[in-house]
Amino acid sequence: MPRTALIVGITGPDGAYLARFLLDKGYDVYGTSRNIGLARTDGLRALGIRDKVSLLSVSPVDFRSVSDAIERVAPHEIYNLSGQSSVALSFSQPAETLSSVTQATINFLEALRLKRSDIRFYNAGSSEIFGDTEGHAANEGTAYHPKSPYGVAKAAAVSLVANYRDAYGLFACSGLLFNHESPLRPDHFVTRKITTTAARIANGSDERLKLGDISIHRDWGWAPDYVEAMWMMLQHDRPEDFVIASGTAHKLDEFVSAAFAEVGLAWQDHVECDDSLRRPTDIRYSRGDPSKAARQLGLATKGRLCRDSFSNGACGTGETQPIRRQLCWTLSFFEPTFRCRLRSGYCRPLQLSRLSIRSNQCWLDRGQARGHQPCAGTDESAIQ
Repeated sequence: MPRTALIVGITGPDGAYLARFLLDKGYDVYGTSRNIGLARTDGLRALGIRDKVSLLSVSPVDFRSVSDAIERVAPHEIYNLSGQSSVALSFSQPAETLSSVTQATINFLEALRLKRSDIRFYNAGSSEIFGDTEGHAANEGTAYHPKSPYGVAKAAAVSLVANYRDAYGLFACSGLLFNHESPLRPDHFVTRKITTTAARIANGSDERLKLGDISIHRDWGWAPDYVEAMWMMLQHDRPEDFVIASGTAHKLDEFVSAAFAEVGLAWQDHVECDDSLRRPTDIRYSRGDPSKAARQLGLATKGRLCRDSFSNGACGTGETQPIRRQLCWTLSFFEPTFRCRLRSGYCRPLQLSRLSIRSNQCWLDRGQARGHQPCAGTDESAIQ
């Protein structure tokens, strides 16, 4: 019999990519949204899997709703990706953020405790729990110093999972994921804000891109790779928390520069810093140490090292690959206003490669990278 997975928060970017990954593994996939009649399923449709998953209405902050969903689906694995996910928004909606993250987590933990089942539970943690890593890489033993209500909520949820795991023997773990990007990111997240604005400007818009502090450092990775890490945690022989990161930090202005360079523009001519967009407290430097995941889960052992350079049409070298990979997909395919403008009507060579979780090296897992090809409408292959 196929295994069954319940993805709480399936309509988000991670939920959609995780659903596709699990379907490819032969799972029966169920997903929740607070109201399936109103839920946006754009991500599921973009990946071509909307009709392959079963959706049900569940309120994660309501214990009865959570308990009933578990009874109805009888999953082997639960992935809790729910909750308010914007760091910036958490400053203006702190109570909603805390409730949606911590109450949902404890409801699932309590339901599993009372049912005394062997269901395996994944909880979406966040690098935001560490706060500023001050030039160092955070690992699973790094102290928590969150700098936002979102980070506080995630720190509480991760602590709850560890407590229930130790106290009641649940197979429950948290993924401490650093920033992971994809074209499915909503436009209000900074990476998508940058790429969508660059695309519009390249298409003739006279707008300017307004950003807050562009000197911050972030550890960026590729979302489809990170959802595989979620699954691997639940296949591990014992429940543990894992940091999932690329291991390399980049300044935001590097991302901005790379985005505008992709469209042949100097970013300084189109970008301005707006102090009103700065957060009350922000993380200056964030970087993760994924060595435990590489060692215990084998996340850095797949594929072969890619030695071709980005300019040669294959995957890029380590230092800029996460940025360029996100940009290549987003600018070349996902932005409707930008399609067919790169390289005189041809899309930029595609990087169909997997990032090593360790050291930001590039690993191919689907054969050779493609060369130039005529632009086409957005399809599933464009947002893998």
